[in-house]
Amino acid sequence: MTPRPNPFLHLEEWFAAARREDPQPEAAALATVGADGQPANRLVLVRLWDTRGFEVFTNLRSRKAHELGDEPKAALTFHWKPLGRQVRIEGFTEAMSAAESDAYWASRPRGSRISAIASDQSEPIESRDALLAKRDLVEERYEGVDDIPRPAHWGGFRIVPLRIELWQHEDNRYHQRLEYSRSAVGRPWRSQVLQP
Repeated sequence: MTPRPNPFLHLEEWFAAARREDPQPEAAALATVGADGQPANRLVLVRLWDTRGFEVFTNLRSRKAHELGDEPKAALTFHWKPLGRQVRIEGFTEAMSAAESDAYWASRPRGSRISAIASDQSEPIESRDALLAKRDLVEERYEGVDDIPRPAHWGGFRIVPLRIELWQHEDNRYHQRLEYSRSAVGRPWRSQVLQP
C-alpha cells in the first residue's frame, strides 16, 4: 500500500471492493466504554460514511447510545474476510442532528422503522411472543401510513476518526499495515507503515 494524502482515498476503493465480495460490507465491530470504565463491543451496520466520519444509528435509550454520549470515544473495526482486509478506526463521537437522523430514518425499510418503534432495545421482556405482540400493535397503529415519524428516542452518532489503520493480509504474516493519524479535526493526516 502506498500512502496517500488521506485515508479516505483508500477507503473508497476498499469499500467498493467489499460491496462486490462481502455479503455484509457495512458490518463493523463498535467498541465503547461505559462510565465505569467497562468496555463493550457489538456488531453494528455503518450505512453511511464520508470524510466527516462513520454514522451509526440506534435507540437513544440503549446502552450503546449512553456509552457513545457519556464517554465520547469509540473504535470501529471492519473485517472483510473474502478480501483479507481489515480497517481499524479510533476517534470521538458526536450526536447527529435531528435533520440528519430524520433523513436516514426516511430511507429505512418500513419493517425496520416499525421494529425500532416497537422494541425498547436492550430492555428485558417476558418472551419473544410479547415482543412480536408489541410489533403487531405498532403495525396496526401505522396501517396505511407511509410516512412513519421518527421517534424522539431514535437517532444517530458519528464516529469522527483521528486514527485509521488499513491492514491487508499477506502470506507468511508479512501483512501490510498502513496507519493514518491526525491530532484533531482539520489537521493534516500523517501516515506511517507499521510492521505486522
